[in-house]
Parts: sequence; structure tokens; C-alpha cells
Amino acid sequence: MKHDVVIIGGGLGGLLCAYILAKSGRYVCVLEQNQAIGGCLQSFKRNNLTFDTGFHYIGGLEEGQSLHNLFRYFNLLHLPWQKLDTDCFDEIILQGKKYQFANGHERFVETLSQAFPHQKENLQQYSRKLQEIGSSLFDNFKGKAFDFYESPYFTQSAKEFLDTTIDDENLKCVLAGASLKMQLDEHLPLYIYAQINNSFIESAWRIKGGGMQIAESLVNDIRKMGGDVFCKQKVTQLVEENGVVKRAIVNHGEADFEADFFISDAHPARTNEWLEGSKSIRNIYRNRIKNAPNSFGIFTTHLQLKEGRIPYRNCNHYIYETNDLWHISESKNEGKSLLVNYQVPQTGEYTRNIDLLTPMSWEEVKQWEGTAIGQRGDDYQTLKKEKAALCIALAAKHIPGIEEAIEKVYTSTPLTYHDYTGTQCGAAYGIQKDHNRLLQTILPTQTPIKNLFQTGQNINLHGILGVSITALLSCAEITGMDWIKGEIGF
Repeated sequence: MKHDVVIIGGGLGGLLCAYILAKSGRYVCVLEQNQAIGGCLQSFKRNNLTFDTGFHYIGGLEEGQSLHNLFRYFNLLHLPWQKLDTDCFDEIILQGKKYQFANGHERFVETLSQAFPHQKENLQQYSRKLQEIGSSLFDNFKGKAFDFYESPYFTQSAKEFLDTTIDDENLKCVLAGASLKMQLDEHLPLYIYAQINNSFIESAWRIKGGGMQIAESLVNDIRKMGGDVFCKQKVTQLVEENGVVKRAIVNHGEADFEADFFISDAHPARTNEWLEGSKSIRNIYRNRIKNAPNSFGIFTTHLQLKEGRIPYRNCNHYIYETNDLWHISESKNEGKSLLVNYQVPQTGEYTRNIDLLTPMSWEEVKQWEGTAIGQRGDDYQTLKKEKAALCIALAAKHIPGIEEAIEKVYTSTPLTYHDYTGTQCGAAYGIQKDHNRLLQTILPTQTPIKNLFQTGQNINLHGILGVSITALLSCAEITGMDWIKGEIGF
């Protein structure tokens, strides 16, 4: 049966597109290669405990804040969200000294000013700029065209902004400290840094029971609106005729799905592979995508803990044993950075599982590409054990008793993400954005083929907020932007 729209990939971007287009009255179909939907929203269970893979916390969920209207539209506000500690939603531990991030820009400035009284005016300037950039995202929807690419903050680096706004080196590190997964380096555009950090300062939230609930809620609503969601349907080819895509072939010819429009939530390089031989896609475009650098991956140590041993902390810890945060993924900084995320307990005051996240390059696992999960050999297992030991040792310096409380350890590498989600090089944030090379790294939703569009974190902006905005832009290619504005209420 022919669909109006086929969406390739059941990550957040693909599911949001399916939701929007199903709500517009179109017959949609989501094709997911894995047996579970959700992409980086996937959770897994061990011994009745839920572990998250890529989702840990979000920002700006209160009414009037950046994500609230979007999640209200997507019917996601009913999920068991837990607001993090407003006095300290993020704790930055820089070479043994602790600093707290408080919610609300005024309190954020006041709290940090206690540790850096000589920087209060600079902190106020920093805060104002984040708010200005944060509010500009939705201001763009109010005009006739969505032109946030024209923002000068896309061509300014986050590092340059910090260097010119803050003149205390320690404070620069503290402010950048909550951006561990963002790949801090000289290329990062200020726009992306500011959008994400602003949303967390507004408010910060975890979800009780795992991020998979976001995907499950979207799938349920898509199906209620008449859409189809299929797992174990790995797209292996897109068939093009007369300059348009006609159908997606799955599992090397096992089935095919026809549609008027197609949206790919996959990495653009993967999308191009499905169109091998297409005359619509010029080599210059293929090479541009192929050569675009990807962000680093993440090594995660999932800890299953004994009952009643480690108190739940309603905040995140970012731990650094270096001041060189802008080169944190380099080998010289291995074992010197960590994000500690506590899973919300089902009952009581103690957590049963904690995630430890640290940057990891694709080069460290590239030699095992193409091997099957669980069959990668002893050297791979040794690498994971050594990485996990470094993470646990760093966490133990700041979480008393954690080593003795461990029951079991589970780990994942960029190769794990690559195999489960199809993301190129297991990149945590997709294609690395570069303020000096916007045309090469900020990709449009429209592909060279007129009925094929792109969505997801490789396009435009990173993170939950960025992927949500990109989904609106992708769908606007089909529905028109005026319809999108009316739906969301911009």
C-alpha cells in the first residue's frame, strides 16, 4: 500500500516528523532498522532496572520556556518528568572544587557570583546574551521566512564569546563545564552553545522510568492517527525515477514502500549510499557530506548498584581533572572528564543505577567495525574494562562508597551507538558544526532530490530542542510553514 510520506529512521527526529504529518491528515510510515524504536532514546533493562542510552535530561520544559510549547504539541507533557534541583541542577567539579548552576538566569548569576564576585558584571552580560539568543529561535517563526541561519551568532565561535565576555580562566571552564557532550572546541558556533545552555538554565528535567517513554508515547499517538511504524525494516536502497524518489527498498529486496514524499532521519552520508548512481546528486554534494567531520562519541559506564547504598542526587555532576576543556577528547585528557547521571529511583531515597559518560573517539573502536555485538573479541572487552575502571575511579573521588556499592557494570562505546542507531562513527551529536564552515556543516532539510528531505541532529541544531525545531522545518517542506506556525501557535 502506498503512503503519503515514508520516514526512514525511528529516532526522535523521525518520530516527530511522523507525528506532525499524521496530524496534518497524511498517511505516514516510519521504517526503523532495529527491533526497538527510538534511536538514542532507547533504554534497556537489566535485572528490572532501566538504563538510558542517549537521553539523560532536558531543559526549558516549564510553561513559557523554550521546549514547553513543542512538547505540549507532541503530547509529551504527561510523562513522569522530574524537575532537577533548582538550586543546583548541574554541579561542575573543576580540579576538586565544586560550583553550582542554579535555575533562572538571575539566580544562576547570583550563585556563581558568590564564587567569582569580581566577575558579576561579566556573568550578567553572559546571561543576557544567552537569553537573547535563546529567545531569537522562536522569534524567527514569527516572520515570513525562517532565517536563523542569518544570525551572526552562527558565525561566531562559543570560545570567542567566552574569551571576550569572561576574563577569569577558571570561570570560563566552569561555564563551559556543562557542555561535555557538545564537543567543545574552537569550531563550535555560539548559537548552538547558547541555545542548549539557555534552555537548561531556564529549567532542567529528568524522566522517571527512562527516555524510551518519549518514543513510545509518540508511536502510540502516530498509530492512533492512522500512521504505521515498522521495526526490523532496514532501508538498503532508495529508487529514483525521473528526479524523484519512488520507493524505499528494505532488507535488500524483502519489501518496498512507495510514497509521494520521503524524509530521512539517518546520517546524510547513509542517505547518499541508498541513492548510489543517482544523477540528481552531484559528486560535489556527496563529497561535501562524506568529508564533513563528525562529533566525537561517548563511552558510557552503566552501574547497577546495591540497594540502599548511594543516595539519589537530583542533579548532574560534571567532573574535570583538567582546565583544558576545549580539547577534552584528545588522548592526553583521557580519564579526566566525566558526566555523572543518576537514574530517578522508583521508590525511596537511594538510586539503583548511575550512568558515567566520557568522550571517546571513533578511532579507538574503528578496528572492530563490522563485527557483531557480543562477538568483538578479548581486546575489545579489555578496552571497555580499562575505560570503565578510569570512569569509576574518577567518580569515586566525589561519590563516597560508590566502588563498594557496585553490583554489575555494563558498558557501551561509539561502536555500540553506530550499530544500534546507524549514526556515522557513533557520533554523539552527529555532524560537527563549524562556525567557519557553515555551508559545509549546517545542512538544509531539502536534498538535491525534490521529494526527499532530511531531519535529525545531523541537520541544523543539536540536542532534543534542536531536533524538535528541525522536525518542524522538515515537515514545513511538505505542509508549508504557515500550517506549522498555526499548529504550534507561533
